[in-house]
Amino acid sequence: MATLLHIDSSARTGGSDEHRFGSHSRRLTRRFINTWSAGRPSDNVIYRDVGANSPAPVTGKWIHAAFTRQEDREPWMHEVLAESDRLVDELLSADIIVAGVPMYNFGAPAQFKAYIDNVVRVGRTFGFDRSRPGAPYWPMVPAGKTLVLLSSRGDFGYGPGERLEAQNHVERGVKTPFAYIGVTDVRSIAVEFDEFADERLKASIAQAERQVDELVAELCAGLGADRAA
Repeated sequence: MATLLHIDSSARTGGSDEHRFGSHSRRLTRRFINTWSAGRPSDNVIYRDVGANSPAPVTGKWIHAAFTRQEDREPWMHEVLAESDRLVDELLSADIIVAGVPMYNFGAPAQFKAYIDNVVRVGRTFGFDRSRPGAPYWPMVPAGKTLVLLSSRGDFGYGPGERLEAQNHVERGVKTPFAYIGVTDVRSIAVEFDEFADERLKASIAQAERQVDELVAELCAGLGADRAA
C-alpha cells in the first residue's frame, strides 16, 4: 500500500472545473488523486491545504530551536517546532507528494515557501556536520519518493527551451530544496494561458489533464496492482 501526500497552495478556493474563478492547480491535484484512488482504493491519502491554512513562517525562535540538539531543547522549543514536526512526519511517510503550486509573480506562493521552510529541517530532512570531509550537508529523506508538481501560469512559454524559461522560478524554486533533502524524482505538469481565458487556455487544460492521467498510469504501473481493487 502506498501513501500519497496531497498539498494545495493556491489562494483560490475550489477547482476551475467547479466555478469560473477556481484554481487550475487544485483542479489538477484533485484529478490526480481521484484517478489514482479509482485504481488503487486502498492507498492512503494525506491532505494538506497550505493555501487556506499557511504554515507559520520561520522566526528567530524557530531557528534557535531547530539548531539546538534534540536532547538539549527546552519545552518552548518543542512547542515552536510542533507544526514543523507534523509537516515533516507527513512528508517522510509519503511515497508520492502531489503538490499544486501555481505561479505567483514568477515563483511559488508565499504559503508554499513557508511549507518548504518548515520541512527543510536540520537533523530531520538534512544533516549538517562542519567537520565532515567534503560537503558538510547531506540529504536525510529516504530515497524512492516522487514529487508531482502541478502548476498553472497566466502567460505561456515557461517550459524548457521556451521564451520565458528563465523567468520560471516555480520549478527551480521547488526542485532545488526538495533535491537538497533527497527528493530528486520530480514530474512537472502545468496549465498555461490563464490570463488569456480563450481557446488556448481550454486546450492547455485539456493537455494537462491528459498528462496527469498518463502520469498516474505510469506511476501506478511502477507500483503494481492494488490487491484491494
